[in-house]
Amino acid sequence: MSTDPNDSSLSEQALVAAVQNSQDQPHDVSQTIHSHGSGDKGKHHAWLEKLVPGIEKLTVHYHAGNFVAVRDPSKPPGSVKMFESMPIYARIGMHLLFHGKEQVKLLEEGKIEKLLREQTEKQGRIYESPDSAHSIASFIETYKLDLGELLEPDVKSYKTFNEFFYRKLKADARPVQNPAPNAFCSAADCRLTVYHTVAEAQKFWIKGDEFTLDRLLYGKAEPTNEFKDASLAIFRLAPADYHRFHSPLDGTIVGEPTNIDGTYYTVNPQAVNEVNFDVFTANKRSVIYVQHAGTGKKVAIVAVGAMLVGSVNWTRKPGEEIKKGEELGFFAYGGSTVIAVFPTGLIKFDEDLVTNSENTLETLVKVGYSLGVTAS
Repeated sequence: MSTDPNDSSLSEQALVAAVQNSQDQPHDVSQTIHSHGSGDKGKHHAWLEKLVPGIEKLTVHYHAGNFVAVRDPSKPPGSVKMFESMPIYARIGMHLLFHGKEQVKLLEEGKIEKLLREQTEKQGRIYESPDSAHSIASFIETYKLDLGELLEPDVKSYKTFNEFFYRKLKADARPVQNPAPNAFCSAADCRLTVYHTVAEAQKFWIKGDEFTLDRLLYGKAEPTNEFKDASLAIFRLAPADYHRFHSPLDGTIVGEPTNIDGTYYTVNPQAVNEVNFDVFTANKRSVIYVQHAGTGKKVAIVAVGAMLVGSVNWTRKPGEEIKKGEELGFFAYGGSTVIAVFPTGLIKFDEDLVTNSENTLETLVKVGYSLGVTAS
């Protein structure tokens, strides 16, 4: 069998095998979503190594992970970094698919959408089952999660894996760093990129030639005058992250959520940086608007599903007032992304976030961390 990563047939087989492995090991989180480093080999990779000889070298060479900046105000932006390994099993097929024109053609033709949708829905059912609770202990151990910050620290109280996945934290676990009325904060525990204009975001980060705000917010071409030249904050959540997301601003919820159908591609940087395909406007997503208390301008909050993310759940209702740092909603199992779309001139992002983003480097942040202040 060829090991050429530009072989589209090989890519399809790798994706199918990756998904099938997840199905065959439904309650073993170590088989399904753990991030594996170069030292974690042996039985975990045997099935894929048999399918694609030399896959270990391929995953290292073709973006099996990436560096993220650790925020440290005492150091120059981007000078403190950590390497984030990408999960192999459910995503290795996607890594292969996103590398090369033939693979992108498969995405654009929709050949794998049914597979991704079926697997995502199946995994959602699996992690809602009582048997899935057996995976919680290994998940905690692998990611070294701090149980002391949980609202309910007794692991046995979670009846399913999903209940633990969208766990709640204590009220004081994520304090807002800058409570001033003109300030904004991070919406999630995540890896963050920020851009003052869509053009900047497309220059440095969102390379997909199909990306537009119209498609992101409405799923089709509609006028977006209030968001022309908008600023973007992109909050990428990894599977181990706390998966409730919060308001980045003080304001009022405007209208009901708008749900836009789509598929479930991975949202890791390799996919977002793909030139010939845009995952943000291809994936299933839900949009709400928050009217900023200080200026009256509306900010769009886009919750984007991703591979194995079966649902977006909003926990606030239209007309409710909300303070920055307060919960807006949560994702069920998987990695995912929240995108905040700010109208022109509303926000001035913190300089370290801007510097890192222009260097195509995500910044590791938590809910409540400073995002910026009003521009005027």
